[in-house]
Amino acid sequence: MSKHSARPTDITLHQQSHVLEVTFDDGARFRLPCEYLRVYSPSAEVRGHGPGQEQLPLGKEGVNITRIEPVGHYAVRLCFDDGHDTGLYSWEWLYHLGCEQQRLWNEYLAKLKQAGHPRRAPDTQDAQ
Repeated sequence: MSKHSARPTDITLHQQSHVLEVTFDDGARFRLPCEYLRVYSPSAEVRGHGPGQEQLPLGKEGVNITRIEPVGHYAVRLCFDDGHDTGLYSWEWLYHLGCEQQRLWNEYLAKLKQAGHPRRAPDTQDAQ
């Protein structure tokens, strides 16, 4: 992940469609589904404490964000309705998730298939 200094100018949660929309000061705008944000949480629970320790969260198709908490001037804590709330989503991480959305989403779908976990919801991933 490369360093990027763009900062959000607007963060809007669309709870009905389960999408977090983030607009950055460089004009970039991303629509990030809650499922995508949950499975790519920067928390140790998902990412592990080192290479090879990553976990694949299963059954997150209908997850939603219940609360967004600011953390200083550099991140937000996203609180999900499945109880997960330990990841701090830095501006850099959110920008990375937006820029790499299609590639990372496809990797997630491939990992689900490899794990033998059929995705139970229609593909709601929005391409940018």
